[in-house]
Amino acid sequence: MRRVTTAAMIGAALLLAGCSSSSSSSSTANSSTGASAPVTVRLGLLSNITHASALIALKNGYFTQALGSAGTVKAAAFSSGTEETTAILAGQLDAAYVGPNPAINAWQKSGGKAIKIVSGAAAGGASIVVKKGITSAAQLKGKSLATPSLGNTQDVALRYWLKQNGVTTTTTGGGDAFIKPTKPNSAAVLQFKSGQIAGGSEPAPYDVQMVSDGGTVLLSEPGVTTLLVVTQSFLSAHPDIVADLVKAQVQANAFIKSNPAQAQADANAELATYTGKPLSASLVAASFKEITFTNDPDAASLKTDADEATSLGLLKPVDLTGIYELGPLNQALAAGGEPQVNS
Repeated sequence: MRRVTTAAMIGAALLLAGCSSSSSSSSTANSSTGASAPVTVRLGLLSNITHASALIALKNGYFTQALGSAGTVKAAAFSSGTEETTAILAGQLDAAYVGPNPAINAWQKSGGKAIKIVSGAAAGGASIVVKKGITSAAQLKGKSLATPSLGNTQDVALRYWLKQNGVTTTTTGGGDAFIKPTKPNSAAVLQFKSGQIAGGSEPAPYDVQMVSDGGTVLLSEPGVTTLLVVTQSFLSAHPDIVADLVKAQVQANAFIKSNPAQAQADANAELATYTGKPLSASLVAASFKEITFTNDPDAASLKTDADEATSLGLLKPVDLTGIYELGPLNQALAAGGEPQVNS
């Protein structure tokens, strides 16, 4: 499986944005037999423990097993869901593990034509962490705080929480508290440790690292954290392959539930192929403890995320009707004797 860097993916986005024929997945029909050649599924994910389902499905070959001779997965790691949205809209990805707000943004920017949510993956696993001694939002006035990117799930969560507590922010870093979109997430950890920022809203393992560096959790962010989305064009062309992707996702979460220690080791090993080195086992274990790995995409939570982003002026009012395609997920859940979900 060949890894593709984020820089290469995003750097090519503008060149390929208008070329639908060249940006679609490779699948050609054999003229003599009518059979289709194997499809290459371009899959995006983030180098976070909140994306452990994807990491494990890649590491343990669940995608490979599910697709069989029908196709292969080519995975690429991104620094933020905002970058993934850019790649999706530029025709660079067929499927992606993303947070709820990037999924909503892709839906709205495309007029409801870009993506479908086909499964959940994780809930929880992100926190607002601040320096010790800070116990309220009011104490963050005049302080700098990091988030992965403007408008991403953790960014919206932090801004909304501050707003609810009477602390203003602006998209340009002004207001009462100064929000600094910072990437990669590890840079925010270093800035926190060195005292350049007072805290931040980060996904695991980065929030856990900030706590280990002396931070205090002000808010454990609730709701869905990671979703599996596919482009509508890919779903239309390859519904069976989408069903296989979902089957592998369900298998990965089942493995996490039945073999947590091995799941942690496997996720860490796969993560290291993107970041260059593994995390400490204790850091991964602590990250897993704050995450609920669930295939339920939690439609109520997604609506809340959209409402919060809209209230902040980061999103125009959006109708999410039709954003889900849960047929393949419910088939996979039924096959495993698990309860079905709805939108």
